[in-house]
Amino acid sequence: MSKLSVVVITKNEEKNVRDCLDSVSWADEIIVVDAGSTDRTVDIVKEYSKKVFSRPWDGYGAAKNFGIAQCSGEWVLSIDADERITPELRDEILGNIENDNIKISAFSVPRRANFMGKWIYRCGWYPGRITRVFRRSKGRFTEEKVHERLEIEGIVVSLKSDLLHYTDPDLKSYFNKFNKYTSLAAEELMDRGKKFSLIKLIANPVWIFFRMYILKRGFLDGIPGFILCVLSANYVFTKYAKLWEHSKQKEGGNR
Repeated sequence: MSKLSVVVITKNEEKNVRDCLDSVSWADEIIVVDAGSTDRTVDIVKEYSKKVFSRPWDGYGAAKNFGIAQCSGEWVLSIDADERITPELRDEILGNIENDNIKISAFSVPRRANFMGKWIYRCGWYPGRITRVFRRSKGRFTEEKVHERLEIEGIVVSLKSDLLHYTDPDLKSYFNKFNKYTSLAAEELMDRGKKFSLIKLIANPVWIFFRMYILKRGFLDGIPGFILCVLSANYVFTKYAKLWEHSKQKEGGNR
């Protein structure tokens, strides 16, 4: 049977990382790439693996690609600290790896998110299928500042069992990440040469809310679903507002 390596990137994840690593403890090896945690994260992960690497932060994609380079397994499972592999998904992954169809390069999984204590089945979030299991020689992450993507060379097959994502247990957790992610998203737009547009600042957040809450039936996810749709619209608004701010600062610096 082919060997499976797990890659996890961390920074101050002591509240999440033990449950994450417990859910993948069946793998042949676990690689953890830490970006300078100041809590007990590193102490915890050392209970599960000797392959723990601390390195300066240079982006999500770069950190994951570094982790992939440390793997010895033919197959790689990339998982975030706030995600969990269920027993059903574990069995499905192992069964497919054991079959080892050489035509298959990767497997995608449905991801079920828990937001403010509720599983979100609508809002366009579920099944939220993502590719997370792949042959080491066939996959590499892009290195955008936010929302990195896994690029696969070859055929990707869909698995049925859910990957669990405990994204934000409360609003405090959400807003702790909000400023960082919106700033990175605005910087990414700048890097891609995107110009600020008043129309996008006004229309895109409205469209996001309408799409998530009405078209994707977020109203069926109750109050947490409504809050999620409003916050998602606000995320888009803030991203474009920061793009406008960056553009003004750049214009001022060029004078």
